[in-house]
Amino acid sequence: MNDFPMNDFPMNDFPMNDSIPVTRDLLRSMPLPHPGDSADKDGRGRVLVIGGSVEVPGAVLLAGTAALRAGAGKLQMATCRSVAPHLGLAVPEALVLGLQETAEGGIAPDCVDMLCERAARSTAVLIGPGMMDKLAVADLTGALIAGLDGEGGPVLVIDAEALMGLDNANEALCRRGGRTIITPHAGEMAGLSGVSREEVEADPPAAARRVADLHKVIVVLKGACTHIATPDGHMWAYDGGNVGLATSGSGDTLAGVIAGLAARGADPAQAAIWGVHLHGEAGNRLARRGPLGFLARELLAQVPEIMAELSV
Repeated sequence: MNDFPMNDFPMNDFPMNDSIPVTRDLLRSMPLPHPGDSADKDGRGRVLVIGGSVEVPGAVLLAGTAALRAGAGKLQMATCRSVAPHLGLAVPEALVLGLQETAEGGIAPDCVDMLCERAARSTAVLIGPGMMDKLAVADLTGALIAGLDGEGGPVLVIDAEALMGLDNANEALCRRGGRTIITPHAGEMAGLSGVSREEVEADPPAAARRVADLHKVIVVLKGACTHIATPDGHMWAYDGGNVGLATSGSGDTLAGVIAGLAARGADPAQAAIWGVHLHGEAGNRLARRGPLGFLARELLAQVPEIMAELSV
C-alpha cells in the first residue's frame, strides 16, 4: 500500500459553512509541498490515469499530461488496448497499459483486479476522462472504489462518466475518510443528487455540501463559479475563470491537474483548491489573445509558470 506523506494542510484555520474566496493570497497561505531539490521522480509521486475509449482516446492524454504539468513525478495511463500504442507514442513520458475492451469500445470491468494492484502502488488515481460505455464504467468505478476500501491508499479523483459509479460503492467511499475528490458539472451533480439540473444551479453550494456529506468526498462542482466542499462542512468558491474554459477537454485537464497535485503530496482539499485556481488562471492567460477559441491542450503549458509565481 502506498504511504506517500500528505501535506500538513491546516483545515482548522478555515471557518465552517461560509464559502472562502479562492485567491492568490489564499493559495500563498497554503503552499504546495515541495519534494526538495534532491528528490527523484518517485519522490514527486505516482499518478495512475484510467480512462479513454475508442471514441475518445485523447481525454487520457490531456489528463495525464496535466498531472505531469502539475508536478507529479511518474505517470501511468490505463486505456483500451486498441488505442494504447498510439497513446504511448503521443505521451512518451508515460507507461501505458492496454486493457481488455468491451464491445462498445470501453474498458472492460474485468480489468479491475489489475487496476487495483496498480492503484495501490500509486499516490493518486484518476478515473473517468473519455470513458463512454456507461454500464461498464459504472461497474468498473464501483469495483475500483471497493478495491481501494479503507482510510489508507491513494487519493482517488473521479470525473466525467465514472461519477455515475459512486452509488455502487458508497460505504467504501465513506470509509476512505475524505481521500476522494469528485469533479462534476451541474448536470452530473443533478444525477448524483437525484434532483434536476435547475435545482442544482439554483443553489450550487448547497448541492455540493449535500453530496460531500453523503459520500464523504471532496466535491469540485464546476461552473462559472466553481464550488469546493469537504465532508466536514468547509467551503471555497472560485469565480475568476472565463467562458473560454467551456470547451471540449477542459474538464479533463482540471481533473489531471488535481490528481497531479495530490500525487506530489497535497492534501485532497488543497489539491482541489489549487487545481481549480491553476486551471482558471491558465484560461485567463490564454484569453488575453481573445476570449474564445483556445484549446484545452494549450492550458497545460501555463500551469508550471503559474505555480512558480505563487511560490514566491
